[in-house]
Amino acid sequence: MGCCGDEENDDDILNPLNPTTTTEILDFSDSTISPMNSHFSALTCRDTLRLIFEKLPIPDLARSSCVCRVWNSVASDQEIVTRAFKAPWNLKHIIGKPASGNFWRDNSLGKFAISHRIVRGDSIASLAVKYSVQVMDIKRLNNTMSEHGIYSRERLLIPISNPEMLLQATCYVEVDTCAKREVAVLYLDGGPELHKTTSNGSSSTSSCSATDLQSKKRVIESLRRSMQVDDATAHYYLTIADGDPRAAISQFSQDLRWETHLGFA
Repeated sequence: MGCCGDEENDDDILNPLNPTTTTEILDFSDSTISPMNSHFSALTCRDTLRLIFEKLPIPDLARSSCVCRVWNSVASDQEIVTRAFKAPWNLKHIIGKPASGNFWRDNSLGKFAISHRIVRGDSIASLAVKYSVQVMDIKRLNNTMSEHGIYSRERLLIPISNPEMLLQATCYVEVDTCAKREVAVLYLDGGPELHKTTSNGSSSTSSCSATDLQSKKRVIESLRRSMQVDDATAHYYLTIADGDPRAAISQFSQDLRWETHLGFA
């Protein structure tokens, strides 16, 4: 009934005031811009994606690679990923191809390390003071808990405490077999070739015959059984004794008596 007593169709009351509003809303929903919308081809153009992805940091590139196959192929491009990896630290070059593509997904400071060539007299404590880092950080990075074990290696990886060391620097992607990790290595005294040459001597003196290697291995095995220690400790005492097994056992006995006297053993 109308307000003036006129008859009126009650069904008209249930009709919306603007019958085209709902229809218009539905029409707009069909044209929503989305990377998954087949009508929006701009976000599937590789050239456009490259221009966008070149501006993204590593975490955003990782997220973008999960959208679709096209995005994944562009976001995983070696040039784009390398540029994003270098950007936060203003690196000059990053040389080498990682064993795993996941290497590029983390460019935090912990992904970098200094290569220190071990020389006689080095200790983890002295290296921690020299490079202003914690002793435990060096041990953790190199996957070692033994102080003597470092002398069975050619080098130690040192954590980087000052990010300014990476400014305009060149790093090398390497897998350290002793530390059992893949890192971007910074050489303070030249590249890896020079580092290897200085640590091993000239090419003529660095090459050892198979007979010499087998002989040294047998000596270390004999020392290991005599002193009841691991291979790294036996190698350490043989090194400081200049290859003399008797002097190595004598030095080990002196250290053992000293530790017993101080109550360490």
